[in-house]
Amino acid sequence: MSQPRLFLHIDDTLLESRLLQLSALRKFMLVKSSNQTCWIEQLCRADCDAAILCLDHFSAMELSKLNDLKALHGTDFIVLSAGHPNPSLDALLLQKAGFHYRMPYSFEHIDTTLSDFYARGQQSRGSNQQALQSHLEQFGYLLGSSACMRNLYQTLRKVAQSDAHVLVIGESGAGKELVANTLHAASRRSDKPFVAINCGALSAELIDSELFGHVKGAFTGAIREHVGVFEQAEGGTLFLDEVTEMPLEQQVKLLRVLESGEYRKVGGQRLQHTNVRVVAATNRDPLKAIEEGVFREDLYFRLAQFPLQVPPLRDRGSDIEGLARHFLAYRNAQEDMAKSISAEAIACINDYSWPGNVRELKHALERAFILADDVIELSHLALQHVEADTATDIPACMPLKELEAAAIVRTLAANQGNKTSSAEQLGISVKTLYNKLEKYQQ
Repeated sequence: MSQPRLFLHIDDTLLESRLLQLSALRKFMLVKSSNQTCWIEQLCRADCDAAILCLDHFSAMELSKLNDLKALHGTDFIVLSAGHPNPSLDALLLQKAGFHYRMPYSFEHIDTTLSDFYARGQQSRGSNQQALQSHLEQFGYLLGSSACMRNLYQTLRKVAQSDAHVLVIGESGAGKELVANTLHAASRRSDKPFVAINCGALSAELIDSELFGHVKGAFTGAIREHVGVFEQAEGGTLFLDEVTEMPLEQQVKLLRVLESGEYRKVGGQRLQHTNVRVVAATNRDPLKAIEEGVFREDLYFRLAQFPLQVPPLRDRGSDIEGLARHFLAYRNAQEDMAKSISAEAIACINDYSWPGNVRELKHALERAFILADDVIELSHLALQHVEADTATDIPACMPLKELEAAAIVRTLAANQGNKTSSAEQLGISVKTLYNKLEKYQQ
């Protein structure tokens, strides 16, 4: 078998020297870029299986050229950068699902990733400190350098190459939809649609129409034909979020489509065939949901051809601080500012349990960024009221919308992300709860 080829585009001689010492790199036949012609054109001609690209100053023009020439099509790649926010580089990584390592580089992690590239057996391409930069590793839409996240990256790359249905399990705010997006971006279906729908936010009367579509006149108010999400996602990936909140009657219909690959629009007679990969997600323990009679066991086994567990933020160690600095760096770049964060604030962030996971951390940093002048201090984080045990611990003069958000976060955490139970305890409908959570994410 021929030796796999690796394209190396590095403009730092010391960095190149360090990379060449990696044991996994020596397994590849190296093709180095030169300064004579455009590196993207060289990459196209090289016909390599993998690539390491140093892209500190990656431009929108280079992104466009990469896409036009399909230079990374079928190529496993690693991007190295100093970590300064770069929208063009972000777009590349979201489109192509490559690995992104930021300074200071973990050469051990890079070596492990190269070993994984090699092990795949691909022999051809077809198969107070200022926060101005991020240091987190990235794969697709996911950020994190912890061991549990790197394990998730490796698993996602392997699962992405199949068409198996996937069930993503994780707490609210942990990043389940980002996992689904990354799975799609790393798959053979990446050039086809990715369509997401929240099963818990739909009424029982409308869910059939949303899933399968309806014909004109199918029911009162159906004044025109509607295309369902199975048809919208044809050839691509359909993400069914909060699938355990779907009514049992619709679970039966979903199971039938997954087994037969066929469905009819509401009010229609024509049998339609579907070619989609289904990625479902839940913030509940699916086995407990089965025991409680709200989730069909046969649907669980059909969806969970490959189950994926997303780690909660509290189990991700140094990623907590890393994500905080990442979010701050990107806000600094967006606002053309150079705000920093105090050691006391960082200590608080590291000690906090983050029941709302990455979503809560991002919102906390967004709020603190707005409140702070030059330095984000402990007082700007306003985390203590979320973990208060009684109403007497709630600070005075807090805006009602923040009190409402805190109540919702605490209730969701107490119910382990179960939105149905949380809505009941809060005295609101499940749909209202989803609407409020969507508002907080904006």
